[in-house]
Amino acid sequence: MMGLSPLLLILALPFMAGLVAVMLRSDSRTVATWLAGSTTLACLVLTIILYPSVRDGGSVRHRIEWIPSLGLDFTLRMDGFAWIFALLVSGIGFLVVIYTRYYISPEDPVRRFYLFFLAFMGSMLGVVLSGNLILLVVFWELTSIFSFLLIGYWHQNPAARDGARMALTVTAMGGLALLGGVLLIGHIVGSYDLDVVLRSGEAIRAHELYVPTLLLILLGAFTKSAQFPFHFWLPNAMAAPTPVSAYLHSATMVKVGVFLMARLWPVLSGTPEWFTIVGLAGMASLVLGAYLAMFQQDLKGLLAYSTISHLGLITLLLSLGSPLGLVAAIFHMLNHATFKASLFMAAGIIDHETGTRDLRRLSGLFRYMPITGTLATVASAAMAGVPLLNGFLSKEMFFAEAVATHADSWVDRVAPYAAVLGSALAVTYSMRLIHSIFLGAPPESFPREPHEPPFWMRFPVMFLVIACLVVGIVPGLTIGPFLHVAVSSVLGAETPEYSLALWHGFTVPLAMSFVALIGGALLYLVAGNYLEHADRPWLIGRIDGYRIFERVMVAISWRGARLIEEIAGTRRLQPQLRLLVAAAIAAAAVPLFLSGLGFGQIAAGTTDFAFAGLWAVGMACAVAAAHQAKFHRLAALVLLGGTGLVTCVTFVWLSAPDLAATQLVVEIVTTVLILLGLRWLPKRSQDLAEPSGMLARLRRWRDLSLSVVAGLGMSAVAYAIMTRTPPESIADFFVEKAYSEGGGRNVVNVILVDFRGFDTLGEITVLGIVAVTVFALLRRFRPAPDSIELPEQQLIQRSFDEAEPDRKPGATEADYLFVPSVIMQWMFPVTIVLAAYLLLRGHDAPGGGFAAGVAMAAGFILQYMAAGTIWIESRLRILPVVWIGGGLLLAALTGLASLLLGDAFLTSYFRYADLPFVGKVPLASAAMFDLGVFTLVVGATVLMLIAIAHQSIRRPRAARIEERQ
Repeated sequence: MMGLSPLLLILALPFMAGLVAVMLRSDSRTVATWLAGSTTLACLVLTIILYPSVRDGGSVRHRIEWIPSLGLDFTLRMDGFAWIFALLVSGIGFLVVIYTRYYISPEDPVRRFYLFFLAFMGSMLGVVLSGNLILLVVFWELTSIFSFLLIGYWHQNPAARDGARMALTVTAMGGLALLGGVLLIGHIVGSYDLDVVLRSGEAIRAHELYVPTLLLILLGAFTKSAQFPFHFWLPNAMAAPTPVSAYLHSATMVKVGVFLMARLWPVLSGTPEWFTIVGLAGMASLVLGAYLAMFQQDLKGLLAYSTISHLGLITLLLSLGSPLGLVAAIFHMLNHATFKASLFMAAGIIDHETGTRDLRRLSGLFRYMPITGTLATVASAAMAGVPLLNGFLSKEMFFAEAVATHADSWVDRVAPYAAVLGSALAVTYSMRLIHSIFLGAPPESFPREPHEPPFWMRFPVMFLVIACLVVGIVPGLTIGPFLHVAVSSVLGAETPEYSLALWHGFTVPLAMSFVALIGGALLYLVAGNYLEHADRPWLIGRIDGYRIFERVMVAISWRGARLIEEIAGTRRLQPQLRLLVAAAIAAAAVPLFLSGLGFGQIAAGTTDFAFAGLWAVGMACAVAAAHQAKFHRLAALVLLGGTGLVTCVTFVWLSAPDLAATQLVVEIVTTVLILLGLRWLPKRSQDLAEPSGMLARLRRWRDLSLSVVAGLGMSAVAYAIMTRTPPESIADFFVEKAYSEGGGRNVVNVILVDFRGFDTLGEITVLGIVAVTVFALLRRFRPAPDSIELPEQQLIQRSFDEAEPDRKPGATEADYLFVPSVIMQWMFPVTIVLAAYLLLRGHDAPGGGFAAGVAMAAGFILQYMAAGTIWIESRLRILPVVWIGGGLLLAALTGLASLLLGDAFLTSYFRYADLPFVGKVPLASAAMFDLGVFTLVVGATVLMLIAIAHQSIRRPRAARIEERQ
């Protein structure tokens, strides 16, 4: 048994802790905080322990094979650059957890917050530690999903919902573009392994697909890091709780884009396309973000636009193609994380203690909160680039690179002026932040009486501000070694000589720094009063990114959808099915027309008249069902069930008992589903009836023609395949290895739970999501009981009275429901035994978790149909969501167990165990996976069918009749 890799532990701990957090009691706020804090601290400690392994240019790797033939492996890789980011993600995450303990209200669902927070942290660590580009994209999209959930944490707030939706839309679209760029890199290089890609820079830059690859990857990076023109989503995400904003804006979400550009800098940089595109985006973001920050009246809005500006500074440095520019970019990433996290947490303290973050209502807070004011002042000075603070050092390096010549381009010539302008504007909005909030006369009243927060709420701000001071005063002894480790892991032998000394003499960069400081201060003195009362930015105030985004979304999702609905929408299903069948025929006809369809040389066997008679019965049922659908839907359903039974017998006839068993239980559940749905279908009325006359006959002939063409086409393709000599098939491998490597004689089940276990895990995950989605849709129309305070028997009788208004005088529920309910109660244990039988025999004989789960669900839903919803729920407590979550968790844990033994995810183990009085019994880990499949299928099926049963059964019959009329 192999020990757990530290990298795998760092990645897995946040996800596991998030699952534990959500299962805590609702009032366990302190326990949840301790859990989150200990998890982030553990990740921080593990990261620190790995420092010696990356200090001298080394790296730590952990690889789990998945599809090595396609270059798809679960590879974790930590070098110096990944180490410094993992330190930021876990370290600032730990400080944010401490801060959250005092910020989040006891009324807020803290378990849900820590679930999203820890899952987001794990996703960020996954991006940082990914050694495979496809794996990086997976975690990249997970950060978009969990940031969406964090931004929309206060979902009762419309601004939070809108901001979360915008962030997800923009960043997820960028993620899809990134996936396209990564696939192109894999095509060029022949591998997705990060080490291989980093060694293939010349091949990528020289390839004809370099430009589309660059554009796609930059689209992903710009959307994530809110770079122009995709900057508008970041300020609208300020409706999130302040701990979320502090974490996303400092070390995680918005840093992912610049992290990726720095990571792929040796591969993609150094070309005119890189210089122009990245340089323009960075320059525009630097100046525009700083300009818009000056006019903001919301404290967090000011900090959000300043984040855009500083990320633009980093992007501009990365565009230069200079190794020293990369050094300055990485250095500013670290510095920005410290002062921006401290400023956001200080903003949260101000909002928490005063009840507002409107800069027009805040003034003179230094009298009430001197410690917080001092900390915020120092952090703002670091953001403005004041000497003896860390922001000054990286900005001076930025100025040095801005004045250097890198390319014969107007972008390079404009860069020094843009650098000074952006830095001067940064001084202006930093001064405005401090002066508007802490200086001046206090207003007549605050929404709350301000005072200093608890010490531990202020502690994270103190720690980060001290880091700004210490790094700014003694950078070589503090940040120097770690910066060198990060830079050398990216540049390798090309790492340049650089100095972090405080004094380099009277240089042009120093002069630019003082020009920016003095110019920004003068600008605030001149325009400060105007900025305090400005409603919108001067000149570009009417250009609203949010409004443009909404108009684009309306044009696409509303007008576009309405247009499609007008073209293809209909109140009847038949035209939609007609369109689908016609499209399928056309799609199949094109390749058949181009390449032809040749029949094989295998002679047809003798005719089996019994089998032909069976199919004649099936076809007769199908034709009769289509005919009866016009007159009697229930009869059509019975006939349709006949075709399903014929299909089941066909599978048995052709030696496919597994398919037959699954088809049989699915037929039962499908019949129940349609029965429940029939009660909601309206009666045929004149406006829905088929027109008569010549037009009706033409339509029927059209439908018949489509059916005949589709049927004959499928028959021809099937005959062509069955009369050809079969090529070498993977089926022989499965038949040979099913027992020796999977421990089962049922080859189909072994494929599902062992050889293709990962696919099955994905399929049951989708099934669970679909079930929850169906329930959520139907829940909106689900009628609630008139009074849940009535005693149980009265509530049952009321439901019966409403459902049976035409009953005989004196009749009760028992008179009507006794016989079917007793029968179903007798059959329910039989159904359970049948489901257990199918489950336990599935690894060696026809059966399995899916068939057993559907059978078990059929037993549950028949109870609902026979005895009534309220009667059943008052006696039998079913928690389908728990079944879904438990099944998915059990299946995933079964796969994770193999990792503890040093094998690939979901590797199966089987042994024979000697049990007392029983003897040798085969035991396979795949059986536990199959149990997870069974549990999830039961929960998902029951959840969907119960949702429909609530609609069909609990509604008063009179109301349903009235709706039909």
